Amino acid sequence: MTYDPVRIGLVSISDRASSGIYADQGLPALEAWFGEVLANPAQFVSRLIPDEQATIEATLIELADSEGCSLILTTGGTGPAPRDVTPEATLAVAHKVLPGFGEAMRAVSLKYVPTAILSRQVGVTRGASLILNLPGQPKAIKETLDGVFAAVPYCIDLIGGPYLEARPDTIAVFRPKSARRPAP
Repeated sequence: MTYDPVRIGLVSISDRASSGIYADQGLPALEAWFGEVLANPAQFVSRLIPDEQATIEATLIELADSEGCSLILTTGGTGPAPRDVTPEATLAVAHKVLPGFGEAMRAVSLKYVPTAILSRQVGVTRGASLILNLPGQPKAIKETLDGVFAAVPYCIDLIGGPYLEARPDTIAVFRPKSARRPAP
């Protein structure tokens, strides 16, 4: 079967990693997860930026509007600390808010840590791009994506993006029968 190519924006938001104090772990964790799960050929457009709302907003707009990324994932900056402004930046550039993604991501994380209630993750669309805020730690990134990715491909279908599929024996992508492409 031939799978549609997809451009995926990956944004790691960290003052310390972006200034070289320590190595970023978010971007490698995201690429590794997609390498294991996504059946489509993917081109990643990655950014490592500080916790600055204007920079986050500009980066999300660039990835959606100029780079044509159908899916944009952020890591970091979703907690209650003063410098955590990822949700505010994401909501500022959103065309539509999808509250179910934030609720589901927190529900998944609560299975692992009680501090998941401190997360302010959001899911939004901007044009034909789905933007999701993920946690910053590799283990939490994997757990969250494992828990919510089944709904991502159909959302991308609905906003005009490519037809995404997961590799067999990884995640069962959900689509209504009327939205499924016939198997070859």
